[in-house]
Amino acid sequence: MLTSHKLLQQYWHDDRYEIGNVQVWYIDRGAPNDRSNVSGSDISLEPYYMSIRTIDGDKPVPYHRILLITYEGKVKFENQKVRGLANQLMEESHLMR
Repeated sequence: MLTSHKLLQQYWHDDRYEIGNVQVWYIDRGAPNDRSNVSGSDISLEPYYMSIRTIDGDKPVPYHRILLITYEGKVKFENQKVRGLANQLMEESHLMR
């Protein structure tokens, strides 16, 4: 299984994928439940973290804080430390829309 960083690199550099179809959930201290999610189109990849575009500017998030990655709504990466959280995170995301 690919690491979160390697999987994101594949989505960003392989023409078969559209980064707008990527969703990433991550640990975000101070956010509701200390979690947030972001669309791939708001992410840029750096060597040690992903940079998320926000209204307040770019926000660095280390790769080890990634909880879940989906592509076209299908789970492609789930952090082993929170195994089983995928369904809850995706449902929360749908409720916020």
